[in-house]
Amino acid sequence: MTKTINVHRRWGTLRTFGLLKGQPVFESKTGSKIGEVTDLCISNDGIVKGLLVKKGVFFKRSYFLDIQDVLSFGWDGVMIEENESLERLKTNPEYTLFHQHSLNGKMLISNSGESLGLLEDVYFHEELGTIVGYEITDGFFSDITEGKQIIQSEKPPAIGKDAIIVDVNHT
Repeated sequence: MTKTINVHRRWGTLRTFGLLKGQPVFESKTGSKIGEVTDLCISNDGIVKGLLVKKGVFFKRSYFLDIQDVLSFGWDGVMIEENESLERLKTNPEYTLFHQHSLNGKMLISNSGESLGLLEDVYFHEELGTIVGYEITDGFFSDITEGKQIIQSEKPPAIGKDAIIVDVNHT
């Protein structure tokens, strides 16, 4: 099981969502923990628009945090300027990795029609929110014997009901 940590490339710092999930969100002005990251909000054109953050002690509610409102993605938490950056989630996001309209487990197909595997995680550029890589699985035993594959693509995917179509640069 490979989880690449912060891949440095010509685009800057990339991160997998797997490293962000469960991380606390802190307000930089007060140092208060506001909530924790539970999912990514992804647009139809494959751009990470923001994070889903759970907030509350007994009755946790989901909030949307625009990626532009994130001051920094640290190893131990996500920093935002103020609590007001979180918006109560009124409508369901277009896509998420794990919640409503989930992309996790969806078939990834190359633009030439080749089945690449099932989506398990995404690599995204923190500052821009662009997805530049996809971690895929061919199943448990394949992951153990061959490891997980990372598919790179600089172009936005076509997200459909049954599959995600990507323009493949390297496999």
